[in-house]
Amino acid sequence: MIANPLLGVLFHWLGGLASASFYVPYRSVKRWSWEIYWLTGGVFSWLIAPWLFASIRTNDLLGVMSQVPSNVVGLCVLFGVLWGFGGLTYGLTMRYLGLSLGMAVVLGLCTVFGTLIPPIVRGTFAHDLLGTPSGRIILLGLLMTLAGIVVVALAGAKKDDDLTPEQKTEAVAEFDFKKGVAVAIFSGIMSACFAFGLAAGEPIKALSAAAGTGPLWTGLPALCLVMFGGLITNGAWCGYLILKNKSAGEWAGRVSPGKTGEDGAKAPLLVNWLLCALAGTAWYFQFFFYTMGESQMGKFGFSSWTLHMASIIIFGTLWGFAFKEWKDARPAVRNMVWTGVALLVGATVVIGYGNMIGG
Repeated sequence: MIANPLLGVLFHWLGGLASASFYVPYRSVKRWSWEIYWLTGGVFSWLIAPWLFASIRTNDLLGVMSQVPSNVVGLCVLFGVLWGFGGLTYGLTMRYLGLSLGMAVVLGLCTVFGTLIPPIVRGTFAHDLLGTPSGRIILLGLLMTLAGIVVVALAGAKKDDDLTPEQKTEAVAEFDFKKGVAVAIFSGIMSACFAFGLAAGEPIKALSAAAGTGPLWTGLPALCLVMFGGLITNGAWCGYLILKNKSAGEWAGRVSPGKTGEDGAKAPLLVNWLLCALAGTAWYFQFFFYTMGESQMGKFGFSSWTLHMASIIIFGTLWGFAFKEWKDARPAVRNMVWTGVALLVGATVVIGYGNMIGG
């Protein structure tokens, strides 16, 4: 199949939209503790959706997985476990910083590590990025991405300085800038491990292609292993919180000890389950489209991570405005945010162009 980088950019935008939107349904979950709705959605994103869509879109999934060398399985799951720490704290970042600012800080670090480390480890950084015109254009796009992330993060810091404590909590109920930034830094570094997990799963792509799977879908089986690693991390932490808080009964509509429902009302179980299923599936779809986009980027597939991160921040910022997280910010600060978004949009175009001429 001939690579089509512009189509790849479109797929990455769809993945970014899915990632930026996944937390939105969680905002409507009622009277469930964080660990309950996070684990419920996680079962869909880390277990059900990967295997379901891989079985639908690839050939002989179980046969392919049975041929994967044990060391490849181990690496994919290990990087998934490490990525799980990033995903776990990613949700906490949204609680403390809100959608737009939280995503900017987390994904800034994630972009740097996830994009640059794979070619450095493979020893192709100098040749692929510095030694060719297309590589230098892609590097320019990466620098534009980082600039856009910095601008959005600075706008968030300025907004934080301008708001009163009451305004902060009105926009983000549990707003805590210092705690949020600390969690975001950790999350950004660990989240980059997902890119390493996909790189470790390259042999699985070859096996799936040999089984007759089309090029767009060969990355789906590797997602099953990497995301299972994320389930291990998140499941262990949520299980600890469930035991500690005695919150397991919330799945059946009971109120946890020390909690009181609003006006004595019970949790809307069916609605909560559906919202968590929607959130978890959206979380998975970011990687579903990511693998499709990566398949179109040719030898510069590692630049997919930059495109993915930029797209998430673009749509995350839009959601932040939709939820009025920036309504009390000064016009100059809002203009700074849109400047950062414009840089990110431009970066995706530049990276797509660099991949196109490289192909």
